[in-house]
Amino acid sequence: MHVIVLNGGSSSGKSSIARRLQELLPEPWLHLGADTMVGALPPWLLGGDGGIGGLEDGDGTVAVGPVFARLDAAWTLGVAAMARAGAPVVVDEVFLGGGASQQRWRAALEGLDVLWVGVRCDPAVAAAREAARGDRVAGMAAAQASAVHEGVAYDLVVDTSRTSAGDCAEAILARVAAGR
Repeated sequence: MHVIVLNGGSSSGKSSIARRLQELLPEPWLHLGADTMVGALPPWLLGGDGGIGGLEDGDGTVAVGPVFARLDAAWTLGVAAMARAGAPVVVDEVFLGGGASQQRWRAALEGLDVLWVGVRCDPAVAAAREAARGDRVAGMAAAQASAVHEGVAYDLVVDTSRTSAGDCAEAILARVAAGR
């Protein structure tokens, strides 16, 4: 296994699952994802000017501009290159474009052994986590809870509204150990 892709909405539990996977997997895996990418952007791309909007204020809807889209495409290819170079990667992603986002990742990861995991969470549970975190725009979790899964095919689906991040990670680990 080269790559585990965790796709889910904001506050669904992807990062918690990824951190637990890093503890459980028998070799070191990198944890890279949407927050890593956004954190690497220059501040002027947050909020407009072709970048990514909706992360700091708004109704929870995230808008992607052409500059962000170009950088995100390069990011995706870079993550794939790290996996090809021998660094196993847990990708913590939000498929804002649903199936189209997965297709972009599939193209980048072609030839690699990938486990596609859907991380679902009841919108009300995700919204409560979002409010408790205090670092997300209210409404983002609810807006993304279902939309990020539209048109996406998975090898495994976990639900963090009913199952702990640790138990979800254990289920993923079992799939990795079984060879998918």
